[in-house]
Amino acid sequence: QVQLVESGGGLVQPGGSLALSCATSGFIFNSASMGWYRQAPGKQRELVATITPRGQTYFYEESMRGRFRISRDNAQKTLSLQMNRLKPDDAAWYYCNTVGNDVFPWGQGTQVTVSS
Repeated sequence: QVQLVESGGGLVQPGGSLALSCATSGFIFNSASMGWYRQAPGKQRELVATITPRGQTYFYEESMRGRFRISRDNAQKTLSLQMNRLKPDDAAWYYCNTVGNDVFPWGQGTQVTVSS
């Protein structure tokens, strides 16, 4: 049974930082390309960053490049997203999952709120 458990969200002021984490189980993590997705209020969930099994990364959201860092620990089966210099536009629910057509059932997500 696949489990994806996101954590680390919270309320932060603009310019602040958060470290999101995703604990996984039930599939072969070190063979899977993984991604962070976000869903802002009134919008569809979208893929924002990916990382291959060997650690190649890509950010679909250009504004995140240079501010966010996606990483993974294959031994611990965890995915991380370090978020720096946060902006109000970054506020959303964040989810982790595999990338491609066959994603797993979604976890509960973790909420990021950016407000002064």
